Parts: sequence; C-alpha cells; structure tokens
Amino acid sequence: MGAGTVYLVGAGPGDPGLLTLRGAELLARADVVVYDGLANAALLAHAPAGAERIYAGKKRSEHGAPLTQVAIEALLVERARRGLLVVRLKGGDPFVFGRGGEEAEVLVAAGVPFEVVPGVSAVSAVPAYAGIPLTHRDAAASVAVIATGQEEDDRGRVDWAAAARADTVVLFMAVKTLPAIAAALVAAGRDAGTPAAVIRWGTTAGQRTLVAPLGQVADAVAAARLDPPALVIIGDVVRYREQLAWFERRPLFGRSVLIPRAAAAAAPLAAAIADVGGEAV
Repeated sequence: MGAGTVYLVGAGPGDPGLLTLRGAELLARADVVVYDGLANAALLAHAPAGAERIYAGKKRSEHGAPLTQVAIEALLVERARRGLLVVRLKGGDPFVFGRGGEEAEVLVAAGVPFEVVPGVSAVSAVPAYAGIPLTHRDAAASVAVIATGQEEDDRGRVDWAAAARADTVVLFMAVKTLPAIAAALVAAGRDAGTPAAVIRWGTTAGQRTLVAPLGQVADAVAAARLDPPALVIIGDVVRYREQLAWFERRPLFGRSVLIPRAAAAAAPLAAAIADVGGEAV
C-alpha cells in the first residue's frame, strides 16, 4: 500500500465556528484524527464515525494520556505509511507557535506527503473576541508576537528592547513568566502604565479577560488566579476594549446550556445558543 497523506490542519483558537472550510472537508474524509489539547473536541464531530481519534495533548485530560512530541511525530509517520488519510488537528494555526514546522520536517525526512491547512490564529482572534484591535490608525502601526515558553532560556532568546518599541506586544505562554517579562519590558523602556490585557480561553464561552497596567499586571493575574492557557496583549490598543468588547456582552456569555437531545437533533438549538454567547452541552 502506498503512503497516505498527513494534513496539518489549524483548528482555530477555540470557537468551533472558526474552523476553515478546507479543514472541515478534510476532517469529513479522515481515517485518523490526531488532535491537540487546545483543539476544540467538538470539531471531532466532523470526522466519520469510524475514524480513529487520538488525543495528542501534552497534558493528561479527560480525552486521554499525554504524548511526547517525538511520539506524536512517529504516530503520524506510522499511520500515513499504512496508506491512511491523517488529519493532525492543531490549535490555532499549525505554523504559528504550533510546532507544525517541526512535524512537517519529520514528514519530509520520512518521505510522507503532507499539506498545511492554515487556521485562524489566536494572535488575531483572541484579541478580537476581547474587543482589542491589534492595530489602529490612532494607536498602533506595529505588532510584536512573541512565544516566551516557560523557561529562562526561552526568554533569553527574545530581544526585549525591540519588543518594547512595538506599539502592540502579543505574548504566548507568558502567564507563569509574566513578572519577569513585565520587568524586562519596563527595563527596556516601556512605560509601566501601559495597559495590558490577559485573556484566558479566548473565543470560547469560558473566556475571561483581565486588564491592568503593565507594571501591575503580574500581581493582578496572581491575585485573580488566572491560569493558562492565556494570551497577553500589551499596548494602548487595550484601551479600546471598554468600548468594543462585543463577545462578552452577549446575553448568554459564560453560560453552559444542557440540551437533552441527540447531537444531530440538537444542532439547530446549539447553533442558536452559540449565537448569543452560550455553550451548548
């Protein structure tokens, strides 16, 4: 049997409605779906009932035990070599801090055909759902997007002086290291009074947004016990949130609604609940 194909598909940042048409099409044809912890599990409903579903999150969850990156890459190669159509469903966009480049390199080395299907990135979607435009003619013409990781070595690779000069700074994986990051930006010349927003589980009914000055944001996050996953936005554009925060003002925002019906029968009502900000269960 010839080699199958691996599709590195962006699942979007959380809202299942943000999956691309191409992503939905491939899920509907998939033999195997290897999905991340940050990919909304509701998207698995697009796959055939008989498709193999494999949880590939880095942390244990209700969906299964964690897998290492090496194990994930070996799994993709092994399933493709069986001649299967494999969808690697990754949160956000595969090539924006999603390790999609690393997985593509492994597939190339193994001689496995692959395709990249871009997804809606958290970089733009999460701030938008919080009412924060990354750029604005009156406030921001440049954006720095940084993944800091959890280790000192990761932060050491960042040019904080250059980041401090950007009008808007977007930080991935920065909640635990926020005290050091905020201090580095202030030391590099960023005003400690610059507004900052920390958005947890953006684009979902569980979205939670905290706003505080840069010099105080780390303490505010600790006091609020705001845990990852979250995106941090720093810049004057955060001031627009008070006026533009459309998503969190929907009537059922933050509420889960139980629909005691089979999934197919519940679909129209579930869509109506989502339209007013709720999460259908």
